Amino acid sequence: MEWISSSPDETRRLGRKLAEDLKPQDVIALTGEIGSGKTTFVQGIAEGLGVPSGRVASPSFVLIREYHGGRIPLYHADLYRLNALPEAQTLGLEEYFEQGGVTVIEWADRLPDLLPLEHLEIRFEVVDPERRSLRVMPLGSRYEGRAHEAPGD
Repeated sequence: MEWISSSPDETRRLGRKLAEDLKPQDVIALTGEIGSGKTTFVQGIAEGLGVPSGRVASPSFVLIREYHGGRIPLYHADLYRLNALPEAQTLGLEEYFEQGGVTVIEWADRLPDLLPLEHLEIRFEVVDPERRSLRVMPLGSRYEGRAHEAPGD
């Protein structure tokens, strides 16, 4: 399925609505070029989980940020600066998958071997300067039926 966003606010709204259906140990893999809206979408997920507003920033330089205080913890990883699987394995990302929070991984396509077999993949594409396409692909039975249509208001 594909969702279209016409603004950063709409991208955040899509993230907020997706968050309503997220469960502990869910893993969301985000892919797409720089500036396509991945971090903005994660900000919406955080808001939807009840993380205090304005706390989510790109973890590009720290690699993983943890956000608590919402209905379930949010673990936000960014693999952009990693180049090899051994380097990534030192992060302990797989441990986050089991901790009872939602793990969202930006640039997940850089190291796909780190992902669990079942996860929700969302591919971001810049359609034009204002619009973004978010292609949502549930991988595994855990995610089937949870993201079929663009989340409504």
